[in-house]
Amino acid sequence: QVQLVESGGGLVQAGGSLRLSCAASGSIFSINTMGWYCQAPGKPRELVARITKSGVRNYADSVKGRFTVSRDNAKNTVYLQMNSLKPDDTAVYYCYAIIPNVEGTEYHYWGQGTQVTVSS
Repeated sequence: QVQLVESGGGLVQAGGSLRLSCAASGSIFSINTMGWYCQAPGKPRELVARITKSGVRNYADSVKGRFTVSRDNAKNTVYLQMNSLKPDDTAVYYCYAIIPNVEGTEYHYWGQGTQVTVSS
């Protein structure tokens, strides 16, 4: 069984920074794409950033230039460095990972979510 455990959320003033971490554990042979989604109250979950195993990154337009996604493959961990935070960034942030089993079938796994609140 695979688990994703997040940390690093909290309350910060506008303009501040936070760093989220998400560590995957369990029966893992390799991890393909890892990334982060967010969900604000009353809104659908949406992609924030993702990074492939080879290091290719994609970002939502709203966070480009402010957020940086990275990963440590040796630690099965993905990070999200969030700078110049805005009140509109307030949401629950979920990490995810696409992990293949030994047969090569890919499964999507999700973290439990961590609250990020940005005050004005």
